[in-house]
Amino acid sequence: MKSLYIITGSSKGIGKALVDALLEDPVNEVIGIARSEQVLDKGNFTPLNFDLSDFDLLDENLFRIFPEAEYSKIVLINNAGWIGPIRHVGKLKLEEIKMLFDLNVVVPMFLMDAFVKYYASANAEKTVVNISSGAAKKAIDGWAGYSSSKAALNMMTEAAQVEADLDGTGIRYFAVAPGVVDTDMQGDIRGASEKEFSKLDKFEKLKSDNQLSSPQEAAEKIIFLINHRDKFEGVLQDVREF
Repeated sequence: MKSLYIITGSSKGIGKALVDALLEDPVNEVIGIARSEQVLDKGNFTPLNFDLSDFDLLDENLFRIFPEAEYSKIVLINNAGWIGPIRHVGKLKLEEIKMLFDLNVVVPMFLMDAFVKYYASANAEKTVVNISSGAAKKAIDGWAGYSSSKAALNMMTEAAQVEADLDGTGIRYFAVAPGVVDTDMQGDIRGASEKEFSKLDKFEKLKSDNQLSSPQEAAEKIIFLINHRDKFEGVLQDVREF
């Protein structure tokens, strides 16, 4: 029987690395959601190209995101995210704050809610992985929006696990910090102003010293977690610890 993986932010970075790795096994069917066009000539990959922050369009496409078929394993990976404006509080804009929380909190919560509605009673191994950040547990100047959005994502994931245990759905939830990964987001961080981000030198050095992990390395760890979920206790996980 087939396994289904639903991945947001699937056109680049960790999302693309997850898609590529999962498609190596023909038993896996992968649905990838991204704004950018996705061109993969594989029959077990379904690209959905639209902006996740367009909530009307997202709602209209739920039946495509969550197909009603029988699978042995069903996995939702909320990978899409945004670092947002790297500026101090007092220099932010309402629209930026709203966009940040829409993508980092509202979209994952909406998709988690839909996942439960579609698959709570499915006879399958069901897992939800939300890509979080170590910044959720640490205050960093310039990242007030990003850090707080990931902290919200962590608590949302923990609460969903409590509910799944009470409801007996069998769903496992994880919020995973992927480490410091060489993605476009790291480029955004290094492009910040030193006045607004005191740790700029640290992140520039991580890049120059080749201390960033690759998207492929992060994807490998996330897939390991999914495939060996019974070995992991707790909702909050960090790939640097396994």
